[in-house]
Amino acid sequence: MHTHHHPRFLHGHPRGDHGDGLGGGRGSRGGGRIFGHGGLRFVLLQLIAHKPSHGYELIKLIEERLGGRYSPSPGIVYPTLTLLEELGHVGVDTAEGGSRKRYTVTDAGREFLASNRQATDDMMARMEGGVDGAGPRAGRPPQVVRAIENLKLAMRLRLAREPLTEQQAHEFAAVLDSAAQQLEKI
Repeated sequence: MHTHHHPRFLHGHPRGDHGDGLGGGRGSRGGGRIFGHGGLRFVLLQLIAHKPSHGYELIKLIEERLGGRYSPSPGIVYPTLTLLEELGHVGVDTAEGGSRKRYTVTDAGREFLASNRQATDDMMARMEGGVDGAGPRAGRPPQVVRAIENLKLAMRLRLAREPLTEQQAHEFAAVLDSAAQQLEKI
């Protein structure tokens, strides 16, 4: 008689990726189809790479990007964050000895995003398009979403370093002005 083996558990959560989509949250009509199988990890990792965040902040970010039409369940988000931590894609800080974890992207996480750029672009574009979004007008093109996020991140990283000199400030502004002028010609 064949005995059924229970799935391996990871900090109290099933190891499998079947819970990695968005489902079970409040207002979840059609929500499970936004990201599909495994898609939530790309979105969470991209958001963390953009800005280190607590789990509840990530839930709110996704809810805001979807215009309040969908809120992912903590029972889905936190196991996915735990999986990303186990995979070495995110690190965890606990501020002031508290129990709240703030997640930060690791070098391995950035490499994972880079090697899965198309999937990440698609997930971010689907989120921009909303729960019921479909077709090219539903959201921004994925490569544009990715480029905007990369620009924001590059600006934040540079401004977080040592203060800009007068010359560097002029160069910084010139790069942005040049990009704006080029976009107007498209």
